[in-house]
Formats: sequence, C-alpha cells, structure tokens
Amino acid sequence: QVQLVESGGGLVQPGGSLRLSCAASGSIFTIYTMGWYRQAPGKQRELVADIASGGSTNYADSVKGRFNISRDNDKNTVYQKMKDLKPDDTAVYYCVMGVRVIMKGVYDYWGQGTQVTVSS
Repeated sequence: QVQLVESGGGLVQPGGSLRLSCAASGSIFTIYTMGWYRQAPGKQRELVADIASGGSTNYADSVKGRFNISRDNDKNTVYQKMKDLKPDDTAVYYCVMGVRVIMKGVYDYWGQGTQVTVSS
C-alpha cells in the first residue's frame, strides 16, 4: 500500500557530510510525523530525529547541531542533512513515517535502511 525508498548513504571520512532522502509512495492520504532512526552493530535502534506535520523537530542529543531534518510534503519526502560526521554515527539509518492510508487507518511504515559508514 505504501512504500518508502531511502537513498544517500555511503562511506565518508570523519568531519564529512551526507544527505539522506526518503520518499513515500502509494495510497497516501496524509503523512503525520516523519523521522530517522539508526542502528549500529550490537546496539538497539535509536531515534535520531523526527519532524511533525507542522514542522516542529526533535533531535537526539548526540546529533544536535550537526544533523538537520526537513520535509517536503508535496513530494512525501523527508531529508536529513548530516555534517561533522563522526565514527560513532556509523549505522544503518531507517526512515519512518506515520501515514494515513486512503480508505484505511494510520500505520507506521519503515524504509529499507541505508548504510552510513564514517571512517578514514
């Protein structure tokens, strides 16, 4: 019904930058909160940042001042600009969206994940 496709991950040196994108498609009536989670090897998945439909944002303390989340409602897309990347940012990054599906209810949908590796 709804698919999320992520792009933008890769290998970057410490101090570098990346931008992640996640686009939703399908039977979408509206999208509420959009967000990014990450999971490093051997660790639990954690919230990185999210953005409400009205534009208010929330960030994990570890990324404040370095990451910026934004959304384009016309394109059903969420972005995350990441700068001053550190090795601790290495993880698989997942987008998530709260979607009201046409003629149905509200469900959370997840992207397939994109690998971000910060290493020299």
